[in-house]
Amino acid sequence: MLPFLYFVLLLTVSSFGFSLAEKPQLSNKTFPKNFSFGATTSAYQIEGAWNLDGKSQSVWDNATHRIPGIIKDLSNADIACDSYLKYKEDVALLKALGVQHYRFSLAWTRILPTGFADEVNEIGVNHYKNLIRELKNNQIQPMVTLYHQDLPQVLMDRGGTLNPLFPKWFEDYARVCFESFGDDVKHWFTINEPYIDCTVGFISGGLREGIDNYICAKHHLMAHAAAWHLYDNEFRARQGGKIALVLNSDWMEPASHSAEDVTAAATRMQFIWGWFGHPIYYGDWPDIMKTRIAMRSKLEGFNESRLPELTQEEIAYIKGTNDFFAVNTYTTTIVQAIEEPEISSPSLDKDIGVNAYQCSDCIASPSMSWLKFVPWGTRKLLKWFKDEYFNPDILITENGWADGTGQLDDDVRENYIKEYLSNIRDAMEKDGVKVIGYTLWSLLDNFEWASGFTAKFGTIQVDFSSPNRTRTRKKSSFYYERVCRTHCLVGTCEE
Repeated sequence: MLPFLYFVLLLTVSSFGFSLAEKPQLSNKTFPKNFSFGATTSAYQIEGAWNLDGKSQSVWDNATHRIPGIIKDLSNADIACDSYLKYKEDVALLKALGVQHYRFSLAWTRILPTGFADEVNEIGVNHYKNLIRELKNNQIQPMVTLYHQDLPQVLMDRGGTLNPLFPKWFEDYARVCFESFGDDVKHWFTINEPYIDCTVGFISGGLREGIDNYICAKHHLMAHAAAWHLYDNEFRARQGGKIALVLNSDWMEPASHSAEDVTAAATRMQFIWGWFGHPIYYGDWPDIMKTRIAMRSKLEGFNESRLPELTQEEIAYIKGTNDFFAVNTYTTTIVQAIEEPEISSPSLDKDIGVNAYQCSDCIASPSMSWLKFVPWGTRKLLKWFKDEYFNPDILITENGWADGTGQLDDDVRENYIKEYLSNIRDAMEKDGVKVIGYTLWSLLDNFEWASGFTAKFGTIQVDFSSPNRTRTRKKSSFYYERVCRTHCLVGTCEE
């Protein structure tokens, strides 16, 4: 295991490679021929048909119906983009974009309405078989996420991800999916963004802050590992696919060159990326997490650390269960050292013990307060993954820009794609990072969780006021199409 101070040194050396106002030249290097460009969506955010053909309620169906006030515009995804019925139109748009892959998620509730594998809904299974067939008939590779935040409500009623049986439930669900779709799917993702699933309360069942977050994380890691071992033992030899956990967050940029700020940024990297990445690549939680949570737990009056200890059997079971590194990333966070937070009620933020904010002079998304235009951070992040996790193959599974209108002239989104991809290409060319693909979030304007329909991430506009949910290509889609077809960001590229 590499010492924590090594990561501090890496941050010190790499920090402040660009000023916030600097605009680097776009890379003129062609992406490799085997580099895969794609687009992505998730089931709850686009499918609609929330109770059609045997589908049961997910936690999001239940929450938006019971407490509409949790959504910014009081909306829900009962219809969303209507993609359950319009999937062929979506595939035609993907074909027009020239993408090589499409990442989408399966609705657990559409395949197993009771949440359990004792009752398989063949109508739901056949829907995804039809979608996969349509993709492959158009030379687009399906990349499939098993679970993208839409847990069946019937499982939530049994404790959800906090129930120790969650890994077994997930393994049983994964088996049905591997058996049903595995002959045609070569890239699987187990769980999308476990960090989000374990830090957003109503998704995970009313978390006790600073306690259940860590229990939830352990269960997610065990569930992911269960699916990975299942695939490895029973399906890989004949299906020939790969499987990974999708992690998410930002690059953490120190607020200054001071040793304190550099250490603060390294700490936050480990508490967020390392929370799930470290057990998979090293075994066990990051040392800084174990040290800080144990220290604060003792001062708060707990008899033992709030971070559950992993047994040697669990460490061995989780370690090594990633065939590639899947990452969702959008922006950069600035991190500053602060005095040790007061000892009071437990919280994840106090456990991390730093001040995190975003740059004041970066272009800001008008609809997402956390989203700033900081392309250079992505190159630093990719380099960190290379150094931290033994130079893995990296697939960028989400990256994109949101505005508040869905306008067709979306120049900021086009520039976002250009500059982020340029930094990704530089990471490959100059830093030796093995990035194997890029996936744009999102194909369509969709239901953006708590923001409802107020945030538009799509490179395709969707008219949500129309019963037909009319799709129209935005300006950025034509630029992205050119990139997908030529593997070049500028007019002329060199190898």
